[in-house]
Parts: sequence; C-alpha cells; structure tokens
Amino acid sequence: MNNFREIVQLGNPVLREKAQPVTNVHLDSIQLLIEELMAALNPSNGVGIAAPQIGESYRVFILASRPTLRYPQAPTMEAIAIIDPQIIAYSEETVKDWEGCLSVPGIRGFVPRHQAIEVKYLDQQGKLHHQEFTGFVARIFQHEYDHLEGKVFLDRVESMLDIVTEQEYQKQFLQQL
Repeated sequence: MNNFREIVQLGNPVLREKAQPVTNVHLDSIQLLIEELMAALNPSNGVGIAAPQIGESYRVFILASRPTLRYPQAPTMEAIAIIDPQIIAYSEETVKDWEGCLSVPGIRGFVPRHQAIEVKYLDQQGKLHHQEFTGFVARIFQHEYDHLEGKVFLDRVESMLDIVTEQEYQKQFLQQL
C-alpha cells in the first residue's frame, strides 16, 4: 500500500478523545486500519503510532522499536499491532528520557515513564497476550497508550524547561550518544 493517511497534528480534537474499544479484530475495517498504521509509520522514522494519530478513534496502535534517525539507540523488534491494551501493573521506578511525537513535530520533551509495565492486549489475529515490557519499549507502549486515552507526551512533562525544539535536541543531546 503506497498511500497512507496524513498524521494529524496537535490541535486536532481526535487526539484529545478517549478512543473506542475494538469490538471485532477481524473486521476488514480494523485490518485495513492496522495496514494504514504500518504504512504511515514506515516513512516517518517513528517507533510507534496510534489510530487517533491518523484520525481514527480506536484503541489500536503499532509498537515498532527500531533504530531510526529520531531514535538511533532504539532496540530492534518486529512491529506488532496492539489492540485494546490494558496496563495491568507498572514498576515503582520511573525514568525520565526524551520523547517526540509524529503529531507534535519539531518538539521534544523530557518525560517520566515507568521503567517496566505488565500489559494485556490482542494482536492482529485476535490472540490475547500477557506481557512485560521494560526500558525504551515500555516507554513507547506508554506513549502510544496515552494517545488512546486522549493524552500527548507534553501532558506528562514536569516542567516547561523540559521542552526543547527538535533542532536543539539534535545539537545538544543526540550528539552525546
């Protein structure tokens, strides 16, 4: 599929809505939505994307950690569809790190997230998974999960001093890696 939907930007009301549960994973419309999310993610240098980011208010996102220009240190994993996720438990330990978002271009925030999370979700075939994610992959999951709850990473930033432009992030922080 060469066409992909435009990624909606901060200010679009769909990014602030709580997304609807998926009633049937096997519907053609849900399978197409997953394909469209994968297609939108590939050229974007992103490591995850949620359905609200392409204008669809459904509890679906793609988790796709891989090294990119935006996240050169990211671990590699196969991209997976996450449907109707639940965070069951999370670690007491939180870690602050830099995040960006395809729907908030040009901005990075120093965001606290739980170091480890235990989750349940359905995959693209409707199979239930119970899994633990840690580190950067846990961060991606929490970031995308927030999109399903009508939140963006800027809502989690603890201080306005923890927000920088992408250009300054590249100059100041990425060169330290």
